[in-house]
Amino acid sequence: MEKAVLITIGDEILSGNTVDTNSNFIATELKNIGIQVIQIFTISDEIDTIKTTLKEAFELGDLVITTGGLGPTRDDKTKKALAEFFNDEIALDEVTFNHLRNYMEKRGRIDILERNKEQAFVPTKSVVFQNHFGTAPCMMMEQDGKLSFSLPGVPYEVKPLIRDQIVPYLKEKFNLYYIHTRIVSVVGIPESILADTIEDWELALPGNMALSYLPVGTRVKLRITASGENEDVLKQQAEDEIQKLLPLVEGHVIAVTEDKIEKILAELLTERKLTISTAESCTGGELAKMITSNSGSSKYFPGGIVAYATEKKVQILNVSQDTVDQFTVVSEQVAAEMALGCQKLFDTDISLSTTGVAGPGKGEDGKEVGTVFYTIRIKDKEVTSKLYLPHLDRLDFMNFVSQKIIQDLVGLLISE
Repeated sequence: MEKAVLITIGDEILSGNTVDTNSNFIATELKNIGIQVIQIFTISDEIDTIKTTLKEAFELGDLVITTGGLGPTRDDKTKKALAEFFNDEIALDEVTFNHLRNYMEKRGRIDILERNKEQAFVPTKSVVFQNHFGTAPCMMMEQDGKLSFSLPGVPYEVKPLIRDQIVPYLKEKFNLYYIHTRIVSVVGIPESILADTIEDWELALPGNMALSYLPVGTRVKLRITASGENEDVLKQQAEDEIQKLLPLVEGHVIAVTEDKIEKILAELLTERKLTISTAESCTGGELAKMITSNSGSSKYFPGGIVAYATEKKVQILNVSQDTVDQFTVVSEQVAAEMALGCQKLFDTDISLSTTGVAGPGKGEDGKEVGTVFYTIRIKDKEVTSKLYLPHLDRLDFMNFVSQKIIQDLVGLLISE
């Protein structure tokens, strides 16, 4: 298996101002074609640092991909570092300049072409992959059979360069094996107990198959990866092994195809022709965001509401003020009334509601940070649950609670 090293260049990543999503995307795309990422570096935009890291990266792997550090100015340190490392010089590439001109003309920005002309200056030994969504091209350098790709740092430029140009090139260049991946989502079994339960099955897996445990909230995703020369054979092999696995975890499996819980839910809602709506407080719209992240969600999701203030829960969702006064706004009773009001408001088969304290301060009724009540209402049946997650910060709290609610809903639908 080919080995890759990723290098993220830029002080904005090191300072914490920007999250490095590029490495996650690139590693996933490479894994899907059988290339293993063995190291990820995050470094400053300094010539000596870039050169030193390139040297170490090439000692570790066969493929090096850098993101960031490319810009329209003459002091572009990344480009200079590449030229020095590969004993090359930088010159204007006419093909890249013409591409840049066309890019600017299409966007009505030909007036700043000269200001961006430096983007068309590249190391003379490089092979250029043109960027159709930005001004900085991708430059490929080769040395002793090892490859280096230098990409800009903007994620919406990185993704099409990797997906549409670099991955196809690598597949052809290295004549890579097929990689087939399946996910089995297991709930209701702690990871350690799950590992003991399926140990014999795991140890008996064929040599070309590997198993990974991926915990997500209270769910464990078992990722089965098979590699080989024949894709159809791999698919059948994976299916055969999953059929051996299922009896061992009977009653705990919620999906054997899709990966993300919101996609699993989407399949169930579409298959059963059910509609769903959301009434959120402490999750701030995260539930609705997850549900609508799937293409075609308009077929089953007519809408949702973030009723953050107590008076809006009363005015819009018909939560009783007496219920609030008696039990407080963060209570199972309010969650249940929110779900019922939401179901009636949007006329859906299913409704979800949340009320809680995401933090960092206590709620208006004095409830502890991390407290949340949520209700899942399916037709005329409802289930209300409580979570206490004081260790999570605000955004992690919103995400965890939303993941858990959708997971619970999937479990309820499957058990019906």
